[in-house]
Amino acid sequence: MSMSDLMEWFTTDPSALLGAALSAIAVYVAVLVFTRVNGLRTFRKSSAFDFAATIATGSMMATIAMSKDTSLATGLVGLLAMLVVQRIVSHVRMNDAASDVIDNSPVLLMAGREVIEENLRKTRISRDDIRAQLRLANVLDHSHIHAVVLETTGDISVLHGEPDRELDPGLFDGVEGAERLKCRQG
Repeated sequence: MSMSDLMEWFTTDPSALLGAALSAIAVYVAVLVFTRVNGLRTFRKSSAFDFAATIATGSMMATIAMSKDTSLATGLVGLLAMLVVQRIVSHVRMNDAASDVIDNSPVLLMAGREVIEENLRKTRISRDDIRAQLRLANVLDHSHIHAVVLETTGDISVLHGEPDRELDPGLFDGVEGAERLKCRQG
């Protein structure tokens, strides 16, 4: 790399700086407007699809603001299209059959003190991951653990409390392995 190449890498044309700044402002305003129209669900991470849409939206925002090859208008149309698709999929997900195809199922990782090894292997979650989540949830004693669930988003939920408390079975509809839990009857 020559000295001039190096200097070019550190500097740029002032009009390019102005273009990047104006594009970033336009993208920011567009995202605010699109989010206002589309609703707060736009950046909610409730499913794998939502997570992918959020990542794609962020990537598109960066490309629009920084790329000379993508015009502002083209980028904003692409961004709008992504949000429209996300809105359509969120409506389709209201149908249980479609939701089963689009969404992952939550998986029970622990039932009380019992670590469900086959579910750890299946989800590629380690015992260390579980211990870290227990600490983050302020679990002070293994006897207080009721359930640990890998959610559809990849987050791990820890339900804990007094040992003699039974769980509401409705909280575990659709959770793989929920039959292992001690839930109160109907």
